[in-house]
Amino acid sequence: MPDDHGHHHDHGQAGHKPPLKTEAAGHEHCDHDHSHDHDHGHSHDHDHHHHDHAPLPGGRPWLRWSVAAALVAAALAAASLVTVRAGSAVVVTRLGDPVRVITEPGLAWRWPAPLERTTTVDLRLRTSASGLHTVLTRDGLSLVAQAAVVWRLPAEQSAVLRFLRSVQGDPQAAEDQLRGQLGAALETVTGRFSLADLLAAGEGQTSRLAEYEQELARTLQTRAGDLYGISITQVGLERLGLPESTVAATVARMAAERDTVAAERKALGERQAGEIEAEADKQARLLRATAKEEAATIAAKGQADAAAITRAAYAADPALFEFIRGLDTLDEAITAGTRLVLRTDAAPFKALVEAPAPTEPAKP
Repeated sequence: MPDDHGHHHDHGQAGHKPPLKTEAAGHEHCDHDHSHDHDHGHSHDHDHHHHDHAPLPGGRPWLRWSVAAALVAAALAAASLVTVRAGSAVVVTRLGDPVRVITEPGLAWRWPAPLERTTTVDLRLRTSASGLHTVLTRDGLSLVAQAAVVWRLPAEQSAVLRFLRSVQGDPQAAEDQLRGQLGAALETVTGRFSLADLLAAGEGQTSRLAEYEQELARTLQTRAGDLYGISITQVGLERLGLPESTVAATVARMAAERDTVAAERKALGERQAGEIEAEADKQARLLRATAKEEAATIAAKGQADAAAITRAAYAADPALFEFIRGLDTLDEAITAGTRLVLRTDAAPFKALVEAPAPTEPAKP
């Protein structure tokens, strides 16, 4: 159409020709054909032609297939590789059925899901507590006990499979079950020990707590180990004491036991004292009888000796013997308060009034 200057613009089309899109495989570019016929009165005819670009080489299908194959292989490898961490085991199940257990840390192979799936099981050391339990001893006394257990799952296929079947491989579920088993073991094992065994309440007694803990571990291993496949490493007491309701009865019982011991010892002392006194009396009687026997023997011997001396003295000088016997009689008969009236010419005072008879001179 003419403009204000008389120019006449003649376009090949009313607008630009839209680009023609070809198939992606050929990557052909659009064909732009612009024919500008400019008539400005100067008879200038502008004819612009945009020629087609040369198409890119579209024929490398092997490269695309290689990249696609590499991506598929990488995806299959990622889906088939299993990472086994230290302190854990991986159970490979095929259509829900366990086929093998991998315990060595590192990478392992399996068929991609859904043919084979994996379940990770924790093998690390774990600790569980029983909580407070009121238990009875062998002698019928109540105790408050709390124990802790150290356990782990062995790196063995049979143990891992038993653990997986029993608690679906959940350690928390195993701890809950183990806590109940530990409480039952506390009640059972405590009934085999007396209060004195556990608290060493008696004189000269030693505590059996180490034996008590070992018995707890054996009982728990029998109950929980065979059921869940776990291994009991150690069982220890965290708390063991008397409840308030039992303290008074325990003190009274201990006092009664002490009184019984004191009564027994007192009775033993009295019996020993009686035995000692009886033995002393027996020895005294024996000693007195022996002394009397010896005294009688000595007296009899003295009398015999005296009679012999008397006979010898009488035989030697009868007059002197009679005189001495008279003096002995006076000594025995006369005391400080005795008064005697005797003739002076009677014996033994005769010697006081009569002069002694003259003695004959000795012959040369």
